Amino acid sequence: MTPPQVVVVGSYVIDLCFNCEHFPAPGETLAGTSRTGPGGKGSNQAVAAGRAGAPTLYVGAIGDDAFGRDAQAFYEREGIATHWAVKSTQPTGSAAILVNAEGQNQIIVALAANLKLAKSDLPAIAIDGARMVICQLEANLPATTHALKLGRDAGALTILNPAPLRPDFKATMLKHVDILIPNETEFVELINRLGLHPGKKPLTTTAMLKLPPAKLHALCGTIGVPVVIVTLGMRGCFISRADGYVEVPAFQVKAVDTTGAGDAFVGGFAAGLLEHDGDLAAAARHGCAVAALSVTKPGTAPSMPTRAAVQRFLRRQR
Repeated sequence: MTPPQVVVVGSYVIDLCFNCEHFPAPGETLAGTSRTGPGGKGSNQAVAAGRAGAPTLYVGAIGDDAFGRDAQAFYEREGIATHWAVKSTQPTGSAAILVNAEGQNQIIVALAANLKLAKSDLPAIAIDGARMVICQLEANLPATTHALKLGRDAGALTILNPAPLRPDFKATMLKHVDILIPNETEFVELINRLGLHPGKKPLTTTAMLKLPPAKLHALCGTIGVPVVIVTLGMRGCFISRADGYVEVPAFQVKAVDTTGAGDAFVGGFAAGLLEHDGDLAAAARHGCAVAALSVTKPGTAPSMPTRAAVQRFLRRQR
């Protein structure tokens, strides 16, 4: 097996997904359809990167239960390398996902075993040989910080998707990050938490979306991370680095289920960095293509496209 070039450390949860015409009001019961499947931000990003062609290792924690065994079987079928930390005292994480007729979603996640991922669970040798280390905030945060530090010390490119932006998140984690990839909501919350907004009132998402590119670029620079990529849904993404900024538009597709689109972008971006030899804009376009294809199918990890599908899609777009 090819040694992993991308190591993803993060959460695995079983998705319990319910489709309904509209989101229920308080006290309302709706009839709908349901399905289950593998999910979790870390796992979704690993699957997106692996299917898109990047030799990937996924590191995560699961319970000693049926859902955990399903996770192991899923990765065996995918042919993506894994390093599992099995926690006998905790169940495998789970997520309840509502998806309405427009493809929008609402999610409640129980992280369970993910919160018990320990520093000692991390495969230092694999991280030492990786070109990229990717983390999010759904797993144990000290272990997540340690993974980023191991990656940085080994000379790997470290990528953090600060989602969800938890109350116990510490800004000191950012000193180990080369590329930060928040969505617009996470970016605004991060700016406000760090006290970086120059205005008298906290920054709002609406106000942020109205900022001229040069002002958004300047605001990104205050975070102190070399590269900040703000994902903007149907507007694509905004790349800010010391020498300037680039706006990358999204691809227009008919969305069936937007759950996991941000994870698809992160994994696709990582695969794109390998494919395009570190070109950030080309990698972001690749990530946008992976995200676009992912929302045309239901589910999270199962909706991630293959490398061949992404290449066909990009050829058509040209």
